[in-house]
Amino acid sequence: PWAQSLDTGALLLQRPGDGGARLGQLSRAYRVNLTVLALVALFTGAFLVFSVLSLSVTQRLPSFALLGVLGLDARQRQYLVWAESVLLGAVGSLLGVALGTALAWAALRLLGGDLGGGYFDAIAPSLDWSPLAAAGYGALGIGAAWLGGWWPALAVRGMAPAQALKGWTMQPDRPGGLTAWSGPALLLLAFGLCWLPPIDGLPLAAYVAVACGLLGGILTLPVLVRLGLGRLAPWVQQRPLALLALERARRFPHSASIATSAVVASLALSVALTVMVGSFRESVMRWLDTVLPAELYLRAAPAAGGAETARLTPEFVATVAAMPGVARVEGLRLRTLTLDPRRPPVTLIARPLRSAGDSAAASAGAASRSSATNSVPLPLVGQALPWPAQPTATDPATVATGDSSAAAATGAPRIAVFASEAMAELHGASLGRELELPGLGPPGVRFVVTGIWRDYARQQGSLVIDAQDYARLTADHSVNDLSVYLQPDAPADLRQRLEQASGGLYELSSAQDIRKISLGIFDRSFAVTYWLQAVAIGMGLMGVSASFSAQVLARRREFGLLQHIGLSRRQLLGLVAAEGALWTLLGAVAGLLLGLAVSVVLVHVVNPQSFHWTMELHLPWARLLALALSVVAAGTLTAWLSGRLAASQQAVLAVKQDS
Repeated sequence: PWAQSLDTGALLLQRPGDGGARLGQLSRAYRVNLTVLALVALFTGAFLVFSVLSLSVTQRLPSFALLGVLGLDARQRQYLVWAESVLLGAVGSLLGVALGTALAWAALRLLGGDLGGGYFDAIAPSLDWSPLAAAGYGALGIGAAWLGGWWPALAVRGMAPAQALKGWTMQPDRPGGLTAWSGPALLLLAFGLCWLPPIDGLPLAAYVAVACGLLGGILTLPVLVRLGLGRLAPWVQQRPLALLALERARRFPHSASIATSAVVASLALSVALTVMVGSFRESVMRWLDTVLPAELYLRAAPAAGGAETARLTPEFVATVAAMPGVARVEGLRLRTLTLDPRRPPVTLIARPLRSAGDSAAASAGAASRSSATNSVPLPLVGQALPWPAQPTATDPATVATGDSSAAAATGAPRIAVFASEAMAELHGASLGRELELPGLGPPGVRFVVTGIWRDYARQQGSLVIDAQDYARLTADHSVNDLSVYLQPDAPADLRQRLEQASGGLYELSSAQDIRKISLGIFDRSFAVTYWLQAVAIGMGLMGVSASFSAQVLARRREFGLLQHIGLSRRQLLGLVAAEGALWTLLGAVAGLLLGLAVSVVLVHVVNPQSFHWTMELHLPWARLLALALSVVAAGTLTAWLSGRLAASQQAVLAVKQDS
């Protein structure tokens, strides 16, 4: 069904829908990653449902015990809690689909299809609401709610009704019969999945690895709680309240895990997104510093035929170069090449890459390779190869005139090109490989991939060729962009002179302007991740509140007994706040470590497999520590507010009723 190139190389046969299909291929990774980010809400929502249903089950424990005594067996009690979770998920999914549709409509109206990223400015998408997709997302919401109600349902099934009527609480130390090795097993599975290649161009295995890693880390939390708190016991021997809080967490590690599971999940995802976005932004900033070496840039306004048809006139280039205060100018030529009709065309960039000495040696047909391999003004990934040696008997006129017979007799010329990471991944342009670029130069010319460079502007792939090589092959000396290097003593009004000389036909921007616009586009593109982080943290704190409320209700007699033996209301509040601080601190540490592990997967696996470019890992420690400390403070406050119920008179009355 795809178009096939004709043997002449000059024509390309296409179907009417091929252009749209290639555009969809270009935006597919962007759409899939947004969908996966949206599923973060379902993941944290499952933990929120788990916390809420745990609270609900604890509040209604006497009712479940009475139903059990009256004849409701264990399986029926389990099905009852499952039915509640499914009903809760159905109502939430219905409201979520309606709210999500409204938010999608508002986002398209205000930000566009790329959420303000600027990638598809020429496209004004309309809301495409699919009943099938909405039903699918609703089913996912119901499934997440049912999964969140799994363990509370099993806890109700395993309770002893007669003991529960007497006020004995359920033992949470073995939720669902999970063994101690299930968490480490999931972590090992996640590590193995990270090494799998993408499936149909998508990092599906890496997504599953992230989910397995999060679940494995949460299931491993009880073991870490017991081991970590054991080392803190000698430090609190002289502090009774702290020792009481510490020993309870040690004796009931699953209770601490239940209380902090939502915090661990939400904080881990927030940390991972923060590190991923911060690493990408830092890499983009360094990339801009490399690709924008000049002070000013002139660009021809895009014409109807596209950016490559909008050119600067030679007279205007000469005028700019002769202006006082201009040190030198460098032209940049852009062209598109269709190498694979199934994929979007790649961008060919012709710009000066070699020094004058290297260019003279190449033009003279030097037999030895140039030693200046890393002086190209590109953000290279790794080391570049030496410039390819030219056949000694090849006359430069052979290349210019296209005499293929002479070229074949004396050896085909070899031209250096630098491929972007996306070009290397999508089209197999690995380091040292020889390429054929149809329509670029005479037949027989071989293009050698001399280096791989990082290009964040062109996801479809790009090639960079030296401007002199390009002009010699094509006899095309036109340029689309012009880099203007200024002298140290350049006049202050030079920019105004350039704007007057352009006559409004060309766009003039400084490196600072381009940098500011690029980072602004980046921030708008990833603004949705900050909202998702806020939602995840809020849902995690709601889960902490529900978990601590359930713990308070389940321990009313314990708190009443502590008040009977002399613990004051202030001390009781301090005990609950200390437990909240300790548990959320453990959750914050676990979430921080787990989030860093997930961020490594996002940076080094998901991002290269999705967008075919790499970036350096950058850890914004100040932001991460502030995020973790804010979660600890919010969790402590939540526990203190829940402890106010424990310090009330109902706790004392609970002990009297039990006697």
